[in-house]
Amino acid sequence: MASLMSLPFAAYLIFFFTINLMPMPCFSCPQEHKEALLEFKTSLTENLIAANSTDEAMVTELLESWNSSSDCCQWNLVTCHSHAASASKHIAGLDISYLVLNGSVPSDVLAPLFRITTLMLLNIASNSMQGEIPGAGFANLTKLVYLDMGENRFNGYIPPQLFQLRYLEYLDLSGNFIQGVIPAEVGNLTELRKLSLRQNKLSGRIPLSVASQLRELQVLDLQDNSLSMEIPAEIGNLVNISTLALSNNNLSGGIPQSIQKMSKLETLALDKNILNGDIPAWLFELKELKNLHLGGNKLRWNNTNVTIAPKCMLSQLSLRSCDVGGPIPIWLSNQTRLDLLDLSENRLEGAFPVWLAKLQVGILFLSDNKLTGSLPPPLFQTQSLQVLELSRNNFSGKLPEDMGENCAVMILMLSENNFSGPVPKSIGNIYRLLLLDLSRNNFSGELPIFKPDALLAFVDISSNKLSGKVPATFGLNTIILSLGQNEFSGELPKNLSNLSQLEHLDLHDNNVTGDLPTFLTQISSLQVLNLRNNSIRGSISGALSNLSSLRILDLSNNLLSGNIPPSVGNLIAMIETPDIPTNLPGAFFSFSVEYDLIVNWKKSKQGISSHNLDIYSLLDLSNNQFSGNIPSSLGRLKGLKLLNISSNELSGSIPLAFGDLESLETLDLSHNNLSGQIPQTFAKLQELNTLDLSNNKLVGHIPESPQMDTLIDPNIYANNSGLCGVQIQLRCPEEHPPSAKTDESDEKNDTWWFSWATAGIGFPFGFFSAVASMYVVGYFSAVATRTRRGSQCVWQR
Repeated sequence: MASLMSLPFAAYLIFFFTINLMPMPCFSCPQEHKEALLEFKTSLTENLIAANSTDEAMVTELLESWNSSSDCCQWNLVTCHSHAASASKHIAGLDISYLVLNGSVPSDVLAPLFRITTLMLLNIASNSMQGEIPGAGFANLTKLVYLDMGENRFNGYIPPQLFQLRYLEYLDLSGNFIQGVIPAEVGNLTELRKLSLRQNKLSGRIPLSVASQLRELQVLDLQDNSLSMEIPAEIGNLVNISTLALSNNNLSGGIPQSIQKMSKLETLALDKNILNGDIPAWLFELKELKNLHLGGNKLRWNNTNVTIAPKCMLSQLSLRSCDVGGPIPIWLSNQTRLDLLDLSENRLEGAFPVWLAKLQVGILFLSDNKLTGSLPPPLFQTQSLQVLELSRNNFSGKLPEDMGENCAVMILMLSENNFSGPVPKSIGNIYRLLLLDLSRNNFSGELPIFKPDALLAFVDISSNKLSGKVPATFGLNTIILSLGQNEFSGELPKNLSNLSQLEHLDLHDNNVTGDLPTFLTQISSLQVLNLRNNSIRGSISGALSNLSSLRILDLSNNLLSGNIPPSVGNLIAMIETPDIPTNLPGAFFSFSVEYDLIVNWKKSKQGISSHNLDIYSLLDLSNNQFSGNIPSSLGRLKGLKLLNISSNELSGSIPLAFGDLESLETLDLSHNNLSGQIPQTFAKLQELNTLDLSNNKLVGHIPESPQMDTLIDPNIYANNSGLCGVQIQLRCPEEHPPSAKTDESDEKNDTWWFSWATAGIGFPFGFFSAVASMYVVGYFSAVATRTRRGSQCVWQR
């Protein structure tokens, strides 16, 4: 979206810059102003030192000129104004933004500044200040014209004292944690030109006083809150407004008719609300309109408007999920200044028009439609195209062979279409390419070669028919590498260890062979490693614990053997599930870039979004040939949510330490040779809701606890040597049978046990005794025997 910077801000900067250049008499700033600034400096630095903040050195450098022996009007970040008639100067402006970038400081460090009552401009933006806004202090700054407190950590409510600053023309409280409603008092600020409350936790309706009293307003930015109810019908009274940004709230109702009166309107952002009704055609008669964002509502495009002739020349247009049907609207061909076009999640049909390819749009979203045919070559013969998102359509054919020769695209997303043929080698020549998603198509052949200095960070070419040796010719900036479900073969190339920023490596469902290489343990940034469903042999290196960021490891369905090394229990990210930051550029998430982890979670396939992977920790070694005892060190992996080591040749007992896996939701130990009892420590697993211990040699009493007592599916415990317990309706030998002399209470208890067991199975009255008899002869041990691969925990992209 275009910048929301208003003209008044530029005017203020010019005004104060001019003041600094004007010749001033040799007056000194007031002593009380100097003392206030020095007290602020001392308070700020002391707080930073106490917090061991790395910003203390920068603050000291920026405020080096602030000392008692010099004129504070000559200090950095301070602007003064002189009065020749009174032979004096006073501080008029103070810009102390971006002083604290790390850590936080309390809002009470501002207290000394409130003694400088001559302030007209105060900018304290982006300083990580936290706490409530000190309203009583701001009440002293009655001459303020410009106040910027954005991008801090202020909380609580907007203090009423701010609405008594009657000269205020610029107020920015965006990017904080302010809650409550927008007070009707805001209407007192009748001189306001810009009001930004974006990205807070405000709720309730937009006050009518905004529309009825703030007649000078040019920018109103209330995006990214929880505002509700309808947009005031009188909003059109703001006839001077150029930017009305209300995106990402819970606003309902239709688009107010009064907006027609906003003849100066340039940006209208109403997307990501729950607005409904038809999109009015008169919006396109607003001659100054440049940016129109209506997507992500329940608004409907009138598909009969095929002859619409806009009087505006748009730069940005978003009609995402607005029920636009049929071909891409032809009237867009006259919008020759379009830089962003979002028509995703609609019902568009037909081919990609050549005229759109020649329009040189910078950012183009057409995903989630029903578009067909091949892509016209002119689409890639421009330096203008930066983002192209065409995923989830029915496009087909080959990509232009020379598409990378003249193209400067940065984000290229073509997943879930029917493209075929080779991936053009020229793609490797697109130097600015940051993200490439060609997944879920029918591409074949080998991958292009990317130069070591390529900027490419995200590569997803999974679910195609690509073949050849496992590719390793990617740029050194690669962070996400998803190559699963192709036909790559051979050993893992050692060049992968050169990708020092790699976080996600996925090669599942290929024909990878050879031993599990130890060089993978050198990629210290690795967070996700998925090599499932290949033919990898060898053993797991004890050096695996070097991967301190690894929180998802899937080596299932291979030919791995040997013992599970105890060092697996030292994987730090599976112990603590730390908040590990990604190296992916933040811009990726602006385009909803996701790669999903599909797991057989709770016996059904479910997707875990890449945005939530940081809260999941998974370990799957199932369907291999591991032998020996299960290392008790696995019990240290307290962050694990899923542990699957089924279908191996593991023996010995289940470690008591498994009771310490406090976050575990899914545990599968089935199809091994485990013996002994199920540890009573299982009673501590309060999150466990999916368990499989079948096809082992376990005996004894199944642990009881409020959570374990819910795991009553007989298949969980089937085909073991001698388990008993309430979960499978079998009394343990040490339990005494009911006495012949029973009172009424005992009879009720026995009746409950008997009826619960028979009703739970759903067979006639005598089935309980039949089950007990068949258990003795070994019948129960064959219940629900599954195939070797039946219990695998599968995950894909």
